[in-house]
Amino acid sequence: MIVENKPSVDTDDGYVVVNVTPDREAPATVTFAHAVNPNLPARQPSNIYKDLFAPVSLIARSFNVVVVNPKSGINSIADLIAAARAKPGAVKYGTFGPGTSAHLAGELFNELAGVKLIPVHYRGAEPAVMNLLNGAIQVTFTTVASARPFIQSGQLKALAVTSAARTPAFPDVPTVAEAGVPNYAAESWYGLFVPAETSADAITLLNKAAGKAIQTPAFDEFVGNEGLIVDGAPINLVRGEEERWRNLVAGIKVK
Repeated sequence: MIVENKPSVDTDDGYVVVNVTPDREAPATVTFAHAVNPNLPARQPSNIYKDLFAPVSLIARSFNVVVVNPKSGINSIADLIAAARAKPGAVKYGTFGPGTSAHLAGELFNELAGVKLIPVHYRGAEPAVMNLLNGAIQVTFTTVASARPFIQSGQLKALAVTSAARTPAFPDVPTVAEAGVPNYAAESWYGLFVPAETSADAITLLNKAAGKAIQTPAFDEFVGNEGLIVDGAPINLVRGEEERWRNLVAGIKVK
């Protein structure tokens, strides 16, 4: 089995694996967005993953980094909470668009910290980071890839990571939960699914192949650059993730 960022890949074992939007004829990479999207009616009116697909393997988990401009005077999660409470509605955070991981991470922060950070939606991580650098917004919950160069150069300060545990990418940076917001964890994930009618033997074979693929040097280099946490365990979490995020995204409006 081969997993690549191409529409489809024919393999020597007869399977076709894709890493783009899934259909009923090929195993596919399913992401965190597919558990969130069914709860965003304007974007996806029905959940096609409940009945049409069977889980094969979790591939990796990822997290966001809570970053601020050092000139802001915000040096910790406690400072961020204090600033938000001192001037309700004045602290803005950048997202990659409604319903994205950055948006949900910020809304979960609002809910659990009891504050009201105001989302400002951009077309991707880069413009959000640029506006954080120029002071147009005060904080963003951004990706490792978009934040790391600016953290290393001292242009941005990492307050916390949104993962459930500390990560090798930023071993000295606390989690949001450690930094003062109990029970906070906002992680994205990537998993391999197949059509529901796929046999159990084939799923077992694909699971083992995926486990070998994620142990290769090339994959290790990729996940290191992206700040991903490799996880090749069997995947059965879409419905649980749907339940987890349902109430939070109920009020989110998408075009």
